[in-house]
Amino acid sequence: MTTERRLLARNKVSTVVYLSVLGGRFQRCRAKNLSAMGVFLEIKAMGLPAGSVVNLVFAVTLGSTIRLHRRRAVVTHINESGAGLMMQGRPDSRRRLSAEVSGR
Repeated sequence: MTTERRLLARNKVSTVVYLSVLGGRFQRCRAKNLSAMGVFLEIKAMGLPAGSVVNLVFAVTLGSTIRLHRRRAVVTHINESGAGLMMQGRPDSRRRLSAEVSGR
């Protein structure tokens, strides 16, 4: 049995996210779960060590409109499935993103 270490529960999602290392090109990946504090992305090995700061762009479809949410995040862990990231920035904007992506 594993111990939950997250501050907030994550919601299962499946949305497109573009990730770039500061100053680098964007790579398309998919978010698998999301909370106001963090996200888990399915990504191929990019050589990102834990502690790396990255830029994220979430493409959220609302009806016929696509909204882009830009966030900065820190890589907290990497495994064979992808990477866990902790969001940076204002808490209210993180909560709004989490609600939009999860449809709440």
